[in-house]
Amino acid sequence: MNDIKLALLGSPGAGKSAVLVRFLTRRFIGEYASDTNSLYRKRLSIEGRQLNLEVFDPCSQSSEARCILEEPVEWADGFVVVYNISDRTSFLDAKNILRQIREARQQDQCKGSEPFPPRELLDIPVCLLGNKQDLCHARQVREDEGRCLAQENRCHFQEVSAAESYQDIAALFTQLIRQVMDHLKYRADRRRYSGSKSMAKLINNVFGKRRKSV
Repeated sequence: MNDIKLALLGSPGAGKSAVLVRFLTRRFIGEYASDTNSLYRKRLSIEGRQLNLEVFDPCSQSSEARCILEEPVEWADGFVVVYNISDRTSFLDAKNILRQIREARQQDQCKGSEPFPPRELLDIPVCLLGNKQDLCHARQVREDEGRCLAQENRCHFQEVSAAESYQDIAALFTQLIRQVMDHLKYRADRRRYSGSKSMAKLINNVFGKRRKSV
């Protein structure tokens, strides 16, 4: 059974916990503030495969504090970054969070065995989510702004309303999970390929030296 780990990030008032509870329970919860980190677990079946899903929901905070990514960035296989379309500050926070994810992942990859990892390895699945679409009458962030930000960061974008729709949120998480599964498979295949090349090189060096000494 596969384990999929997602992290849900966003500033206070973005409604990220409401989005997550919608997905996990189909219920909508109102605004509430939490000063603790939470880890949720759910067993899913996608395309006939059984999955153990874990979602880390850290307490909301301004993205100016880099510690917002200290725990989830190395742990998570994918990210959901949430902002409130009626709050421009939350959008700017989301922009900073996406930048931090990108920088942290680049640093993490550069610590690996490959000095210049391919772009596919750096593109960990991320979804930028504009929440509270039901408040479009108070909109401060245009939809095209969110779409452009997602394109700049090579991630999926969608606007939803946790208050009104379960289906949109469920479809979004399902798509992200599929992307994570493909990404993990790609990385595993690449590691196996790199391991095979290393072994072939070692064997060739050993037997090549023997042939030269005969």
